[in-house]
Amino acid sequence: MSAADRAAELRELIEDANHRYYVLDDPDVDDQVYDAWMRELQGIEAEHPELLDPDSPTQRVGGAPAEGFAQVRHREPMLSLDNARNADELIDWHRRITTLLEADGEPSEPLRFVVEPKIDGLAVSLVYERGRLAVGATRGDGLVGEDVTQNLRTIRAIPTRLHRVQAPPAVEVRGEVYLPLDAFARLNEARAERGLPTFANPRNSAAGSLRQLDPAEAAERPLSIWSYAVGFRDGIEFTSHFEALEWMRGAGFRVNSEIERFDHIDDVLAACERWEERRGEVDYDIDGAVVKVDSLALQQRLGTVGRAPRWAVAWKFKPVRATTRLNRILVNTGRTGALVPFADLEAVVVGGVTVRQATLHNQEDIARKDLREGDKVIVQRAGDVIPQVVAPLVQDRTGDEIPFEMPTHCGICGTRAVRPEGEVQLRCPNRACPAVIVGSLEHFASRGAMDIEGLGEKTVRRFYDEGLLADVADIYDLAEHRDELIALDGFKDVSVDNLLAAIEASKAQPWHRLLNALGIRHVGEITAEAVAAVVPSLDDLLSADPEALAEAEGVGPVVAGAIVDHLSSDTNRRTLERLRAAGLTVEGPVPTAREGGPLDGLSVVVTGTLSAMSRDEAKRAIVAAGGKATNSVSGATAFLVAGEGGGGKRSKAESLGVPVVGEDEFAAILDGSAPAPAGEGD
Repeated sequence: MSAADRAAELRELIEDANHRYYVLDDPDVDDQVYDAWMRELQGIEAEHPELLDPDSPTQRVGGAPAEGFAQVRHREPMLSLDNARNADELIDWHRRITTLLEADGEPSEPLRFVVEPKIDGLAVSLVYERGRLAVGATRGDGLVGEDVTQNLRTIRAIPTRLHRVQAPPAVEVRGEVYLPLDAFARLNEARAERGLPTFANPRNSAAGSLRQLDPAEAAERPLSIWSYAVGFRDGIEFTSHFEALEWMRGAGFRVNSEIERFDHIDDVLAACERWEERRGEVDYDIDGAVVKVDSLALQQRLGTVGRAPRWAVAWKFKPVRATTRLNRILVNTGRTGALVPFADLEAVVVGGVTVRQATLHNQEDIARKDLREGDKVIVQRAGDVIPQVVAPLVQDRTGDEIPFEMPTHCGICGTRAVRPEGEVQLRCPNRACPAVIVGSLEHFASRGAMDIEGLGEKTVRRFYDEGLLADVADIYDLAEHRDELIALDGFKDVSVDNLLAAIEASKAQPWHRLLNALGIRHVGEITAEAVAAVVPSLDDLLSADPEALAEAEGVGPVVAGAIVDHLSSDTNRRTLERLRAAGLTVEGPVPTAREGGPLDGLSVVVTGTLSAMSRDEAKRAIVAAGGKATNSVSGATAFLVAGEGGGGKRSKAESLGVPVVGEDEFAAILDGSAPAPAGEGD
């Protein structure tokens, strides 16, 4: 095979792997194989410079810095949207367009609507000529934007060539570039560690990343994109917006799988309200939902007014930012001993919820934002997450504001705080600190750990104050204090017996759940499973060295060191022996995929709410049955397990011909009493 043929083959393999990873969320290539392909392609291009192609995946790391951005005039304006802030305004919009269409003659087709999330990012235009990305530009003022093609090429979710479709002479695809929330948090942490200013929100971060003059810097930002529309096109036509979205999916663009189409405005309203309720469930900022008339012919008839189309409207969520007074900065001690400052605020409504407190992370975060007691501040709340103080309104300061300094001692037990090497967080080193003990007890009993129903935050605090709990092992001695429990205000025979039964049942929780419940620093639910795979019993754990622990998937020296440090405490070792003596499960394998299982080799997606198990439990059951639990529906999905809700994934499955099964059928497949559907993924 010639160098040119091999380079072309490698580009195809790498682009397909990128598409599956960044667009379909369904990777099928091992990282080592992917890296080997990339190294081989880089070697060929270095040896044969004449074969270097600007569309090559090796060029996504960024080219030479630009001196500035050229202007790009959009061939079709990138319009803004009018807003509907409540149900009445949405119904009014529907009434207006219906009246306009009726005045213009009988509608040539039924009025249908598409509802999609309104991503809070940066709108861009991607122009493809003969199937290749030619120009990428920002929205700008809607008529003229900036040429940021080189930076957009670094985003792997943007295809540099159209996939699996007949490429038209020219077509424009529009999308919203954004930064996933997890990636945003990691980016800010990294910037803070380097002494750089942090971004106020993911949208600012995405915008700043796209306007980096050096594409190599843009490539370091983990940006992604949701493609939402086709603009001008030459040589390709669609009858509806929904049809255009399907074409975009087929051409390799990342289109949100939860976009839905409806026939009635009441269903549209319900869909908008659902998005507002679940905005905190997704890993990207959304500030509303967009409602569009589906028919392109009807869109043309409705036209525009000013720079806003009549055929679309933005359902705007309740504000998630507000301004209020920062009364005081207080400090909590958490279950790991971390001293965590938080803001005591004047009550303010943010996103429909009254907020009186907000997280402040650590002293460096406070200093970086220059927050002072008495400041007027901007408070942010995205969905149902803990509110955060974004920034002070420095221009409103009177001079009476007081700078904050972290306390030198734990406010609960009085022990002098320490700052472990390499960390920014002050910690209380006293393992007997009441805050540490109560937090550890709450975590031990929580879901994902021992899952002891009835032993929540208030009950744990009450039992600690009464002297009934001082260690997690004491939970299993509570049966000996039944009469004392019943004598407490608010407790009766039935509630106490139910609690004791839940405690007894928790002894059967698997070994990896106990590992998670111990509250070892850096060891959460997934890490506990990985650790349990290399130390399958308590005896193995007690004798393990850091090197053996570091062999667990995703466990490096820091996590292994935290485990060893936890086990170095005589108190912790005595607690583990007491738990063993109480009859807890202290050995056993972690559920792993098995060959020949009922789901051997199948990709399965779970959506909605199941009644008999959580979604995580369903995914573990899939893996235990030999399958692969994936998050996105694609042509490779064998079948979709659908509980209550999850309409977007169900719709996508139906459009792709992927079988959809209910919870009962799923249970029958798992126990082997029913065959798995013969979808394309098998």
